[in-house]
Amino acid sequence: MLKIWGRANSSNVKKALWAAEELSIPYENIPAGGAHGIVDSPEYRAINPNSRVPAIEDDGFALWESNTIVRYLAAKYGKSTLHIEDATKRASAEKWMDWTTSSIAGPFRDVFWNTVRLAPDQQDHAAKAKGLEACGEMFAIADAALAAEPYLSGSDFGVGDIPLGCFAYAWFEMPIKRPDHPHLLAWYERLKARPAYQKAVMTPLT
Repeated sequence: MLKIWGRANSSNVKKALWAAEELSIPYENIPAGGAHGIVDSPEYRAINPNSRVPAIEDDGFALWESNTIVRYLAAKYGKSTLHIEDATKRASAEKWMDWTTSSIAGPFRDVFWNTVRLAPDQQDHAAKAKGLEACGEMFAIADAALAAEPYLSGSDFGVGDIPLGCFAYAWFEMPIKRPDHPHLLAWYERLKARPAYQKAVMTPLT
């Protein structure tokens, strides 16, 4: 059985959990990281030497890096669903996966931690404000793309939607002031209608 290591409230872990749910893959989620510990143990480092989550074990094959895990699961288990055979269309979808990691993850972390994770007296309001501005600008790029297509993956839901979709839940549910991005919001509403999203992503933020 597929094993997915990582705490369920991690955005990166949610990517793997969501993909597995979309693909109806039987799996075991092993809480790790944060209060759960485990990631610094020799046993876990044999799976992921970075001591970070998520990591997976699939029939003896160990893999880490959340976007790569999503791609792997789609390629192995989602030939007629999440995996896109056409190389051009697949690259067009997958660019959003890496864009989310390279462009949104940093400023989003500043917003999330200073809204949800840190106590009020520990929050860095300047970092949060800067992060909100940067996220607003980045989400505007996705909003423009979603004005033309219903999904970041194109006409159908796919792997390109998973990384940003995990951030979108917190973005729209946190008590923050957000710019008006109507196409992004409509996309988020489509994601919320998916049972796999409800189960894997729409969990308590803390």
